[in-house]
Amino acid sequence: MLSSKKYTACICIAIALLSACAVGPDFVSPESPENAAYTRESLLGKSFTVEGKSQTLSLGSIADSRWWAMFNANSVNDIVELALKRNPSLQASEASLKQSQDLLRAGYGIFFPQVSAGLGATRVSAAPMQLGSSASGSVFNLLTASASVSYVLDVFGGERRQVEALRAQVDFQKYSTVAAYLMLSANVVNTSIARAAYLEEITATEELITLEKEQLKVARAQVAGGTAAYATVLSIESLISSNEASIAPLRQRVSQAEHLLAALEGVDPGHVSLPQISLENLALPSNIPVSVPSELIKNRPDILAAQAQMHIASANIGVATANMFPSVSLNASYGVASNTFSNLSGPSQEFWSAGPGISIPIFKGGSLYYARQAALDAYEQAQFNYKQTVLSAFSQVADCLTALEHDAQSLQGQLNAKTSGGEALKLQQISYNAGLIDYLSVLVADVQYHQASIAYLQALAQRYQDTVALYVAMGGGWSARKD
Repeated sequence: MLSSKKYTACICIAIALLSACAVGPDFVSPESPENAAYTRESLLGKSFTVEGKSQTLSLGSIADSRWWAMFNANSVNDIVELALKRNPSLQASEASLKQSQDLLRAGYGIFFPQVSAGLGATRVSAAPMQLGSSASGSVFNLLTASASVSYVLDVFGGERRQVEALRAQVDFQKYSTVAAYLMLSANVVNTSIARAAYLEEITATEELITLEKEQLKVARAQVAGGTAAYATVLSIESLISSNEASIAPLRQRVSQAEHLLAALEGVDPGHVSLPQISLENLALPSNIPVSVPSELIKNRPDILAAQAQMHIASANIGVATANMFPSVSLNASYGVASNTFSNLSGPSQEFWSAGPGISIPIFKGGSLYYARQAALDAYEQAQFNYKQTVLSAFSQVADCLTALEHDAQSLQGQLNAKTSGGEALKLQQISYNAGLIDYLSVLVADVQYHQASIAYLQALAQRYQDTVALYVAMGGGWSARKD
């Protein structure tokens, strides 16, 4: 037979071996999709040039997480940095990250012995009859001082899986914070570009209305002289009213953009910092790196957040599985009792206990089984959500890649229309100075030129905004390998 020491050693070794195991699946990061591509026809290496400003799509990753600096506009840089410092939503996300980190630190406490101490003072009225004695009852004071120690052996790894889930929750919140950072910066840049475009459209429309009013004066003079029909005057007046009516919605959009910038900056609309931006002065990034799909999965914070949710669900399977097995703990307590403080140190007043404890679930009405099934279902749901997040990311990148190509085509078309309109205006002015045409024809050409200019501004703003969208879709220069 084994001696008591050897028997105890064997038990300790067995417990240690069991404690090294953890039920439930070990999480493995999903593999990258095989042969994945953003578009049917690769756009890598293609260049889109308009008015001397070209964009080339090249293989690579965005190197700088301050991607907005590539537009070379200090006013944009300032408002983005201001929003990153004061935006309440981003601050709330950072606070959630700190909370998850503190919860993880709290979870690590399960790996250490739990020690507690207690001190009690009570006045007791005893009834000896409860013990089968006919003696008279007594009233006395009872003072106790005790300490207890417990340690969960975590034989089946339920506690370790719980800590694993907390660690994955930290990852999820970290990636969610990065996603909030990315979307905040994109919203600020896009809103600033939109506001600049609206303001320039208002200026161009007001210039157009001024020309149309001059055209109206000429038309009225011609009607008075009997050289034009009154219907011409009505047509011009209708056009002026239509253009004047279009200014109000543009001003409303400017106000909405300013109010949105205020919310993004974390201030009220009366104290928002409004940058002065000219679309013509923005630098269009010439070289845009596009990462392959396998790298995109490692760089997009929303994809990494979805992966972290899978990790949480996987760890919860281990927790639910461990709950179906016995739980083992070691417990010890020591204390002294007396009816006066002076006698608490007496040896005859000591009491103690020590020994292992085991809790075995025998019948729980199926709750433990179905709790594990629910954990499995949650993991399956997280897998599908992850796949959908990846597909949505690929779709967004594809939209942005094709948008840049189509933006260049549209902008080139609008530039051609603007250039042709400008040339037509010059020819009309020359003809008018030579006395070949009337002034009304000059004004018509000028109106057409300004309309082409407004369409050009809209196409130019769209090109900038789609460039912003591509930077965001590619992960904004953030990588899980960075701090």
